[in-house]
Amino acid sequence: MSTPKAGREKFKRYTGPAAGWGALHSVTNAWLGSSQPIKNIRALLKANQHGGFDCPGCAWGEEPGTGRVKFCENGAKAVNWEATSRKVDADFFARHSVAQLRRQTDYWLEYQGRLTEPMRYDRDSDHYVPISWDDAFALIGQHLNALDSPGEAEFYTSGRASNEAAFLYQLFVRIFGTNNFPDCSNMCHEASGVALGASLGTGKGTVTFADFEQADAIFVLGQNPGTNHPRMLEPLRDAVSRGAQVVCFNPLKERGLERFQHPQSMARMLSNSADAMHTAYFRPALGGDLAVLRGMAKYMLQWQREAQRYRLEGVFDEAFILSQTSGFQDYIAVLDTTDWADVVAQSGLRLDEIEQAARLFCDAGNTIFCWAMGITQHHHGVATIQEIVNLQLLRGNIGRAGSGVCPVRGHSNVQGDRTMGIDERPSPAFLDRLQEYFGFSPPRKPGHNTVEAIKALLEGRAKVFIGLGGNFAQATPDSRVTHAALSRCALNVQISTKLNRSHLMVSNDALILPCLGRTDIDRQASGHQCVTVEDSFSMVHASFGQLEPLSEGMKSEPWIIAGMARATLGDRIVDWQAMRDDYRTIRAAISACVPGFEHFEQRLQSPGGFHLANTVATRCWRTDSGKARFIASDLPADLLPEAVRSSGEKHDLILQSLRSHDQYNTTIYGLDDRYRGVTGQRDIVFVNQHDIDRLGLIAGAKIDMVSIWNDGVERRVRGFRVLPYDIPLGQAAAYYPEVNPLVPLDSYGVGSSTPVSKYIPIRVEPSQGDAPLAFSGA
Repeated sequence: MSTPKAGREKFKRYTGPAAGWGALHSVTNAWLGSSQPIKNIRALLKANQHGGFDCPGCAWGEEPGTGRVKFCENGAKAVNWEATSRKVDADFFARHSVAQLRRQTDYWLEYQGRLTEPMRYDRDSDHYVPISWDDAFALIGQHLNALDSPGEAEFYTSGRASNEAAFLYQLFVRIFGTNNFPDCSNMCHEASGVALGASLGTGKGTVTFADFEQADAIFVLGQNPGTNHPRMLEPLRDAVSRGAQVVCFNPLKERGLERFQHPQSMARMLSNSADAMHTAYFRPALGGDLAVLRGMAKYMLQWQREAQRYRLEGVFDEAFILSQTSGFQDYIAVLDTTDWADVVAQSGLRLDEIEQAARLFCDAGNTIFCWAMGITQHHHGVATIQEIVNLQLLRGNIGRAGSGVCPVRGHSNVQGDRTMGIDERPSPAFLDRLQEYFGFSPPRKPGHNTVEAIKALLEGRAKVFIGLGGNFAQATPDSRVTHAALSRCALNVQISTKLNRSHLMVSNDALILPCLGRTDIDRQASGHQCVTVEDSFSMVHASFGQLEPLSEGMKSEPWIIAGMARATLGDRIVDWQAMRDDYRTIRAAISACVPGFEHFEQRLQSPGGFHLANTVATRCWRTDSGKARFIASDLPADLLPEAVRSSGEKHDLILQSLRSHDQYNTTIYGLDDRYRGVTGQRDIVFVNQHDIDRLGLIAGAKIDMVSIWNDGVERRVRGFRVLPYDIPLGQAAAYYPEVNPLVPLDSYGVGSSTPVSKYIPIRVEPSQGDAPLAFSGA
């Protein structure tokens, strides 16, 4: 088997800034590694430009009206990774059995190239073999129509899918008769949608790109933009340079939040200088953000009462609170009953640090709060986000220019997919519009989220799994359980651009259906098609592929969905062929069924797309009370889950999963993590040197990690090298998906069912028979 290049395993402390020369070198290597660098450079110049394609990486928005290069280091990696000339075809599968492929790493699997023709698993030979598209669709229809109930099928969606594909997918599935839509939102920002929906009446962020230019302070919580959303670094740098506060909360000192060298600044590059990226940096305990925010609110209440005593202007926006909010007095009561000792114990910060953060917040005018999975992937993620909203409501920082809340989404259209109806609990209003436009009765019973889908597959209550993009086997928690669940399917269908581990979880029947990516030209009967996506700022953009597909056997996601639907349902309700031939037909249906998309086709012609109006911007609150809601939650009695406390086991460390700089979600572009000084490896764990000494470990040696839960199941990962790192005492960090096996399926957020991947109590054990690896500068 061909093996991708891997660097020599080593550790060396990184001293440079984020981006800059390091990013330029990395992008150059990615270009050369694609085997078609000239074509990909030309394509990259069209990334995020009007008439070009939307970056298949993150969902960060675009600065309007600029014609500059609009891709970052990791966007370039995403494009080069997708736009490779390497192929995974019938000859490849003839050479490699599924058993052989299972022994390969996730990096190796995707490195092999683009899937180019539909394949069906042959159990007798343990190989995938070619199948025609028509036969593949007929097989899917046969399996689905043989189910006792539509609820015995699970329909997964990745955030890569376009608006057109997502709308068509949910239409197909709801006509089939189920709301089983586990999706990637369930595993990342579900807590954001739940919290914001309850507090503000919308599950989306409330800011636009322009608001960042008007903000006096930007608070960044549980987020690492240098790796996960690199284009966010520029507005943060600009904020610091104009005198705004950029206040960061992160247990790790992430390079992108410390120093930044803009690769498009000739002066910075030639002088090898960098810009500061924050004005204050706090390092709370894992799971301690709720306590930090509660402490800030308690200080604000104390100052408000002192001001009232002396008849001075207080820190609360009393007029806003009185006219625009509900639940204020209940929230104040919770602030009064919260004990300062609990705030300090859970936050991991000193009282003077919390007071400093509160003063920075109160001294600023317009303020934006941003967050990502360091906030959402906790047991109390929903309550933490509602506490963010509570702070903003105290200052009137919602529905005002330069202010608001900004959950920074991950994949490039994860927000758009939810807008299009990929939701296991759809609103009655959306179902009513589908019914009126298409003339069928959509199912009203709530469907399965990701955790519920895994359990249904494991228990045999679901028999068919169809994955629209993504890598379900590796993105999900409790990997051994998830792999077993997928392997019990009567049929496992994966619609994919590249080979991944989800294709190898085979049972009775399995299909690989190769689809076009964002960079590929999509031609249908009516001509060259565009698709659309929605970014974190609710801007909707058109995306036109730029590169010729590697094979005629690769089909677009809408084409594939229409084929599955037609084979399963026929044309009695929807003319699937018309939808397939011309995506304007899909957009006409979206325009009729999804509020905000009226005159969809015409509005797409505007450079930069169009904005989906957010009612919160005009202080129109779609809550039961018609007002923004203060929602009061008590601090957890203990950050350790009950299932850990009742297990009787002592934990050694609290582990969080994170990404390396050479990956995006489950896609691993390489084996380096430049900003953390790691080269040529991924099975490592970052630990404070004092904890290494306390636990009797040796830096550079290998350990096993075992997560603690009370169900009697051993969840263990083996052979992780210990790297001394500047991380708070008692904490550890390691890459996912490698540590996903440690996350119990039943460890999920209250109200969100989001897997708790940022708070994993573990014990550690030395691995046997391995010498420590030398390292320098850690």
